[in-house]
Amino acid sequence: MGDNNSVDRARYDFKKSMQEIMNFKGRGTELISVYVPHTKLISDVMAYLRDEQSQASNIKSKATMKNVTSAIDSIMSRLKTYKAPPENGIVIFCGEVPRAGDQTKMVQYVINPPEPIGAFLYRCDSSFFTEPLESMLLDKKYYGLIVIDRKEATLGMLSGSKITVLKHFDSLVPSKHHQGGQSSVRFERLIEIAAHEFFKKVADNATTVFLDSIMDLQGIIVGGPGATKDFFIKENYLHHELQKKVVSPLFDTGYTDESGLKEVVDAAQGTMQDMQLTVEKEYIQRLFREIRKQDGGLSAYGETEVRNAANMGAVEVFLISEGLKKSHVTFQCPNGHIHEKTVDDPDVPIQCPDCGQNAKPTSSEDLVDNFFELADTYNARLQLISVDSEEGDMLLKAFGGIAALLRYKVA
Repeated sequence: MGDNNSVDRARYDFKKSMQEIMNFKGRGTELISVYVPHTKLISDVMAYLRDEQSQASNIKSKATMKNVTSAIDSIMSRLKTYKAPPENGIVIFCGEVPRAGDQTKMVQYVINPPEPIGAFLYRCDSSFFTEPLESMLLDKKYYGLIVIDRKEATLGMLSGSKITVLKHFDSLVPSKHHQGGQSSVRFERLIEIAAHEFFKKVADNATTVFLDSIMDLQGIIVGGPGATKDFFIKENYLHHELQKKVVSPLFDTGYTDESGLKEVVDAAQGTMQDMQLTVEKEYIQRLFREIRKQDGGLSAYGETEVRNAANMGAVEVFLISEGLKKSHVTFQCPNGHIHEKTVDDPDVPIQCPDCGQNAKPTSSEDLVDNFFELADTYNARLQLISVDSEEGDMLLKAFGGIAALLRYKVA
């Protein structure tokens, strides 16, 4: 359980940091991005940074020069703590970013990327250079989706809990009713030629989007109304490598457009037990079944109720929304009263409930990370629920993004 949680937490922290980094904009070209691959010597990086620092003295704006040299100092201080770069390399983002009014603050992010960094890179710009990391945000495991009939076809992908339309085709296959002036046999033959060309076009595009992808294709789910989908697969239109990945059985859907992709994913859920969407749906549906019981069943929701259940060791699975943008803070007022609270902004002073004095946080932690620690403490599973699905959206909006399935009923 701990291993599972630590992988999910690392992925969550990476995703959250990247969202913050990508939103920062500097006032000038003073935000520094440094990519250090595993093969690069730290001493070489330090020499490069010292050279950049000496060149920064030529910057005309005194404020920009000061901010750039300070950021390079900060990066070098961090790099001194490493004997060698980690296995996947290391990425450091550092620089002065605007705050409210005329204020700025220095931010620094040290990222251990989930995949190897290819080459050394130093960049100083008005925004952080994140492109090499952005592709790593995607869940590399995915299912290919094909919905097809003689009128149209749509190719898509299911990655995590997100369905994406990749290509849509309208066919030029004539309908089968007889056209005047042509013999029935000849017309039938023209229809079959047109259908053959349409199926070939769909299959060729499937090769491009699925086979040539760098992502990890788990399988291909095929659906559609009637017998066309069966003919398409049985006649081996797909590339032989893709043909081997077709999930059995094929699924009946009413549509072959974007809503057909959603239909085929719903129909194939039993076949995709390990996919995120299915896992999330099952947990949330189980939560709703418990909530509907007269006594509330083995469910808890809302932060206070879930924390109380956790502290009694009663939580089996925490269900926490990825959409939570809150911090869990500890604060102490001038009179010495200590409290914990969940807040939207940890920099805003809090009023002490005991004496009404303003108090500043003494420590602050991302709320989702705080629940990961709680899960580890009580040997529970934490399932992150994305906001992409209907169920995930409901968890966030109706239950504040925090719920739990319990081992036993608590009073």
